[in-house]
Formats: sequence, C-alpha cells, structure tokens
Amino acid sequence: MGLDPGLRRLALGTLLAAYPGPVPPDWAVELLADGLAGHTLFGTNVHDPAQVAASTAALRTGRPDALIAIDEEGGDVTRLAHATGSPYPGNAALGAIGDVALTRRVYQSIGAELAALGITVNLAPTVDVNTADDNPVIGTRSFGADPVRVAAHSAAAVAGLQAAGVAACAKHFPGHGATVTDSHHELPTVDAPLSLLRQRDLPPFAAIVAAGARAVMTAHIRVPALTGADPATFSRAVLVDLLRTEYGFTGTVITDALEMKGAAVAAGGVGPAAVRALSAGADLLCIGAKVDAELVERVAAEIVDALADGRLARARVEEAAGRAADLAAWTRAANGSPATGDTELGYAAARRAVRVDGLLTGLDQPLVVQLHTESTIAEGRVPWGLGPHLDGVPEIRVIAAETDAATLRGLAGDRPIVLVGRHLHRLPGGPELIADLAAVHPVTVVEMGWPAQWRPAGVRAFVTTFGASHANGRAAAEVLGLAG
Repeated sequence: MGLDPGLRRLALGTLLAAYPGPVPPDWAVELLADGLAGHTLFGTNVHDPAQVAASTAALRTGRPDALIAIDEEGGDVTRLAHATGSPYPGNAALGAIGDVALTRRVYQSIGAELAALGITVNLAPTVDVNTADDNPVIGTRSFGADPVRVAAHSAAAVAGLQAAGVAACAKHFPGHGATVTDSHHELPTVDAPLSLLRQRDLPPFAAIVAAGARAVMTAHIRVPALTGADPATFSRAVLVDLLRTEYGFTGTVITDALEMKGAAVAAGGVGPAAVRALSAGADLLCIGAKVDAELVERVAAEIVDALADGRLARARVEEAAGRAADLAAWTRAANGSPATGDTELGYAAARRAVRVDGLLTGLDQPLVVQLHTESTIAEGRVPWGLGPHLDGVPEIRVIAAETDAATLRGLAGDRPIVLVGRHLHRLPGGPELIADLAAVHPVTVVEMGWPAQWRPAGVRAFVTTFGASHANGRAAAEVLGLAG
C-alpha cells in the first residue's frame, strides 16, 4: 500500500536532496513537482556556468520556487570552481585582513555569481570560531580564533550574500571550531560548559541572527552540557531552547548532511536521522551528496511512518515544511543587487592577506616543492598550490613522510627551495623534513593552511596565505616574485 499522497508531499517539503551528474535526471525534477523542497548542487553537478544555469532552469520546470543550494564558501571550499580553485580567498584570509567592508563585498560578489546561475541558497558562511589549531574540518574556513572578529565578519558575509538576493545559511550551530575530529567520519565532542560556549562559540551566531540570516545549519557534534550523548542536530535544547528562544532566530534551520557519520551512525541510518532532526526542531533536512530517488522516497516514508506511530507530531512537520516554504518564498521575492561577480576583487583581497616573516631574498629560479596534503570531504579534490602561477620555475610534488632532505637537496643543487604545504605543523613528516632541509639549505616555507603558532627554525622566510584557493596561490607566487 502506497503512502498517503498528502503526507508524502508534506514529508518531501522538508527535504533537500541531490542528484548525480551535470544534467538533472527526470526523477529529480518529478520529485520537485511532487513537493520536494529542493536540491543541493555539488562539484559533480558543475561543469561550466552555462550548464549550471541550464540545470537550475530545468529543475524549476518541476517547481518554480525550488530551493537550489550550494556550498560556495570561497577559499578552500568551492563547487563552482572545483576544477581550478576559487578566485576568492576564504574566511581565514578575510579575517586576517580585518576589513569588514571587504568581507561584505567579497560575499556579495559570490552571491551575485550564484544568483546569475539560478542558485538561491548558499550554505555559507562558516561562522565557527576556530580555537583548535588541529581542527581537521574547519581551519581556514573560519574567520579566526577571536569571537569578536568572527562575529563582525560573519554578519558582513551574511549581509553581502543576501544583498545579492541569495539566502545565507550560517554554520555550524552551536559551533564546530573547538573540535579535533571530523563529523563526516565520526561524532566529535565539545566538552565545554554553556558559559564557555556563550563566550567563545556563540557570539557569531548572535551576530548573524541580528544581521537577518535566513537560515542556520546544525552541527553534528556532541556538546554534553547541552545535548547529552546526542549530536546537536538531534537536540531540542540546542535548536529550540538556545537558537530560537534565547537567540531569537525565526528563519529556517537546515541540517548538515544526514549521510555524515556524525548523524547517520548516531541515529541508525538517514531515515531515522531525518525523524530525529525534525523532532528536535530542524526544518529542512539536507540528505547528502549521494542521493537517488529511492533514498528520497525511503526518507519520506520514514517521516510518514513516524507521523503514524507518534514519533513525530503532524504540527511539527507542518511547521518545518512551512519554514522551508518561507525560505523559498524569500528567495523568489528577494531583489538582489544588479552587480555581477568580481573575481578581480577576490585576487586583490588574497594579496592583502599574505603575511611574510623573514626576508624574501635570493629566490632566483628556486625549486618549488609542494608537500601533498589529503583533502577533507568538505573541500574535495580541488587543485591548490603555486603550480598554476609559476613562470618557468620548476615544481615537484612529494609526500613529506616518504621524502628525505638529501633527495631534495640533490634535485635543487645550488638553487634555493620553496616548500609549499597546508597545515604543516601537523603534516606527517613535514616539520622533520623542513628542519632537516633548513639546517643545511636555503629554504622558504609557504603555509597555505591554518596559521598555527608553529614556526620552523632556520628557514629564510615563512609566508602565510591563510588559505589555498586559486587566488591565494597567485598571491603567494606574486609575493615570492615567481608569478608569470
């Protein structure tokens, strides 16, 4: 016996699905006609701007007010520019510059690009305060480690996106910046009292609520003081008592991807996770990246079953679907600025972010060595480094733990070496390799990851870019005098 059509439509109205490939399959459009709230676009859905615009137009034949979301943070997390790297620096660079007006302009430019392609929701900005140098999933996605600075830039980013007519979704509530594990792979714990959260992690969320953010994304993290053994995504104390009652948020609560292990494992699957998130106060459920029609129907059926067996109250699901619909209505009515995206603004901003400790001398025809770093799921396999920007300068790529200093000295000969990496302080074999080289050879280090306090002894100069976007790479190459 099939699902009740009205209840199925109600359940679909709380779901943000996805689909494979550059062309929306028929089922993706048909589900929108049946009431699905919308889709999230990932790198696999993006080939070029014309194709993306055609895809969003095709989706809207199913539902004119379909929500079409994307993770376009700039910096290390980009979907539109996943093949080359983003032309915009990310949050860490913008926070380092400290120009709130610039942050607003950069995000308005990103928003203008999205709006021109028919994308209505940006799952950004990341407003987490990155207080853990070894945080494996936030890092350069954060505006910094100072709550006051992060709050100011977070509000500016929201204002910029929404001035372009694109809804901002600030993430990850109640704060993912103090974690040292990745919620894509497991359930991180932030074991801190609520008083510390209010001082350290929550000020940016208060700022984005005051700035009128249309959406907030939940974090799949455990905060024992608030959530007990559950992730925040399943916590009414977090989503209702704290976010809505204490902070006064009236917009749409969107979950982080329910396929992530921080949620799916805790609940026993994506379907049960959807039910628990709705019960806790979430409104729009991001299923994840690997989605097909069968999974969407299975999640919708789980919600309908939960309505029947009492796990969910119908009023709660109607409230959630209503808030998702309100978000869609805002995106249709939003009158964004007529400005177009300005990528040169991004490159100029990246130049302002570069910091140099030491002297950049004697860099004539160096050997550039890029130390391999694994990408996070959030980042994906996006090109990074100085390679695309070098003018006739040789570059090699190595794994630090599998490379010895003598080998690199032999390859360099009399030339200096420029070592390029991300999060070098925690890269296996990285600090040791740099120390061995710098003891006997002229070495300049370019750090394109989170700028920890670590500085290697003996290097000629230490260059910090605060990110690894295409714009950050060009800025570093220019500062080193190696760009074409």
